[in-house]
Order: sequence, then structure tokens, then C-alpha cells
Amino acid sequence: MTTVTIETSTTAMPSRGPRGLVWTTLRLHRSALWFWVMLVAVAAGSLLWAYGPGADAAWAAFRKMGCASAQEGMGCDFTDPAAVRYDTVVGVGAGLLALTPLLTAAWAGAALIGRELESGTAQLAWTQSVSPARWLAAKAAVPAALLVSGTLLLTLLHRMLWSADGALLATSSRRWDDSTSFVANGTLATAYALLGLAVGILAGVLQRRALPALGTAVIGLMTLLYALTALRPHLWPVETLVDKDEYPPYIGMVVGEGALTSAGVRIPDPICVDNTKCLADHDIVGFYRDFHPSSHFWPLQLMETGIALAVAALAVLIAFRLLKRRTGAAV
Repeated sequence: MTTVTIETSTTAMPSRGPRGLVWTTLRLHRSALWFWVMLVAVAAGSLLWAYGPGADAAWAAFRKMGCASAQEGMGCDFTDPAAVRYDTVVGVGAGLLALTPLLTAAWAGAALIGRELESGTAQLAWTQSVSPARWLAAKAAVPAALLVSGTLLLTLLHRMLWSADGALLATSSRRWDDSTSFVANGTLATAYALLGLAVGILAGVLQRRALPALGTAVIGLMTLLYALTALRPHLWPVETLVDKDEYPPYIGMVVGEGALTSAGVRIPDPICVDNTKCLADHDIVGFYRDFHPSSHFWPLQLMETGIALAVAALAVLIAFRLLKRRTGAAV
């Protein structure tokens, strides 16, 4: 009888499918990926509904009230259920876009960086021929690409809605200079999302633990957003309206206002518009209002975007330098 010997090869078969840091990051954080996809889908669906059937129903309600033009200040409010739904859904779409930076900062600080440094997952990756610099670069680049694509889509949808239904939105007291609308209508939505990611990454590298990094990231980002919002009106030269009898009308983003003396000096308003003696005692001959008209939207938007991106780049640079200092020659 002939004996047949079957030799089993011990050579490992090459793994199939996507590999590398990008694929590893996506697999490790697939829950966050699906959450982001769901958030973008809900916000996009809300804006598309408002753009189509929601706006049609709201316009029909206004026609019934005799407010077909839906101009601001003509007594047409959002008391009709169709108008209330429209306003609510628009608020959901824009609100989710505004919430993205804070959610991103919290996730990036806690799960993306802090948890992996705390559990040792990052250190294990560094022993698998992946340098700390490459590891951190992948952690920053993959979420950044997803954030940019999602926020740009939502911004385009919000601008489409705003361009088509500007009069309807004005009736709901939504103005171009409102913080939520201002951010959602331009490049700031994307810049703020990237700023949230950068602040979260820096917080994670600094704290190296999930919960402290989450708190640091959220507090740090909220502080930055507050500072940028306060700085916004001063990023571009204002225009001034003057009236000798009363304050000029509100026609944009108001920056400052007050009274004028006969010498042209600006003073605080003594609150005596209708009192001739009071006006004479204070030598008041008129009133002024400094403001940004709607034509200043893009200059203000781009200036603030540049500052936000510069701060984000600085935060990422500090994170890389800090990681290099802690890991030494391994970077």
C-alpha cells in the first residue's frame, strides 16, 4: 500500500480587504462614524423637507392670513401649525450643524485620543511599526475628511433654503446675523467642526484619560467659540447711520449706538429722546448706530473662518509637539 503524505503549508495567507491606519481608525470608531452619518442624514432631511413641502405649507398658511408676501414686521407670525412645523424643522437642521463642533470635541478628546492613550491601545499600535506621528496624523485626517464632507453638504443645503425662503425665514425672526444662521450659511460651520476636532485631539494628548479629556475639550471649545463670537463684529469696518431726531432703524448687525453732541462727540444715551430740555442740557443733536449690513456677511465670515482654522492648526501642532516630547525618538 502506498502512503500518501499531504504537506500543509505553514505560510500565512495574506489578509484580504482594506488595511492600514485609515481602515483601522474607521473600524475602531465605526459607532461614531454611523452616528455622524445619521446626524448628517437627519439634518439634511430636515433642511430638504423645509425647502420643499414645509415651505409650501407655511406659505399656504400665510396666504390664508392675508400675509402672502410674508414681510418682516407686518404682523404675520408663526401661530399656524404648518408655520410652527416649518420653523421647528429649520431649527433642527441648523441646530444640529451648530452642535457638531461640541460633539466632535467631546468625542475626539474622550474616545479618539484619550481612551486609546489610557487603555494602552495607542502604545500597542506604536509597537506595530506605526510611529506616534503617523498614528496621530491618521487620527486627525480621517475624521477631518468626514467632517468637511458632511458640514459642507449641510451648509449648501442651508444656503439653498435661505436663498429660496428668505422672506419666510425673516418672518420667523431668523436674521442673517443670528449666530446659528450666520455659522450655518457659510464656511464657519466647517471651520468650527475642524476646530472642535483639533481642540479634542489636544485635550486627549494633554490629559491621556477619557473623562478628563472630554471635559477639557468641551470647556476649551466653548471658551474659544464665545471669544470668536464676541470678536465677530470687530473683524470688519462698520458702517454708521445718523439721525437728528431718533435712532436709525435696525438694518443689520448692530455693533454700537449712542448720542451725538454738537461737537460730534459720541456719548452714552441719557434716555431723553422726547425731552427737549434734557437733550439741550446734554448738548445732544442726534443719534448714531454702528452696524454691519448684509453685504458684510462674507468679509466677516471669511475673517472668522481664517482665525478659527489658524487656531485649529495651532492646536494640532501643539498636540504633535507634545506627543513627540513624551515619546522621544519614537516619533
